[in-house]
Amino acid sequence: MDISQAKAVISGAASGLGNAVARRVIDEGGRVALLDLNDEMGEAAAAALGENAIFIRVDVSSEDEVNAAADQARQAFGGITLCVNCAGILGAGRVLGREGPMPGEIFARTIEVNLIGSFLLAKACADVMQHNEPNEEGERGVIISTASVAAFEGQIGQAAYSASKAGVAGMALPLAREFARIGVRVNTIAPGIFLTPMMEGMPEHVQASLAEQVPFPSRLGRPEEFADLVAHIYGAPMLNAETIRLDGAIRMQPK
Repeated sequence: MDISQAKAVISGAASGLGNAVARRVIDEGGRVALLDLNDEMGEAAAAALGENAIFIRVDVSSEDEVNAAADQARQAFGGITLCVNCAGILGAGRVLGREGPMPGEIFARTIEVNLIGSFLLAKACADVMQHNEPNEEGERGVIISTASVAAFEGQIGQAAYSASKAGVAGMALPLAREFARIGVRVNTIAPGIFLTPMMEGMPEHVQASLAEQVPFPSRLGRPEEFADLVAHIYGAPMLNAETIRLDGAIRMQPK
């Protein structure tokens, strides 16, 4: 798949990892639908990317909104060839906290956004992709979801987040197997500690402490590096059903 011809749908695209992917696709000559809940940031991000970008306000946990967004992107671009799931929430908190056990709705909401939201967008985009004309390799599209190293080494306070991200990673293989018949690949990226807007809001000494935990390179990941991997996956036909850690060899400690 040639990223310069990509027709991309990216969730969580108003900032952070999703926005970096959107910029990469636009810079290469492709088109992007930026999905996000933040109207102001989403509109500004789309405007900054130019005429090949559109913003669609979407709550990824709403099946109706996700389906409508996929259809809007299909109509705008004449199809969808790349789907990237970057929308997510932390859902942080101890199961048995100082103020009592974690309310079930916090766990459920984290699963709804991170896991179910990724499933809903992957499903909606695959439904559009199956109608694309295949390339010479028989490919019609690529779906990439964002897990986390927390899927494998969840820390104390990350029960909900880790469960959601482990689900995202576990979903790739069965989806890839099913979508093989329509020429759609499914992969997952599990980033480590990246310099996203959430991280930028932390004190500098906290950022420095986290960076020191990364064996090499001993720094926070850059969103552009995540976008580089997305671009590589998109253009590498044999990459399918993989969960790729992008983490500088970090292995998270219990807390």
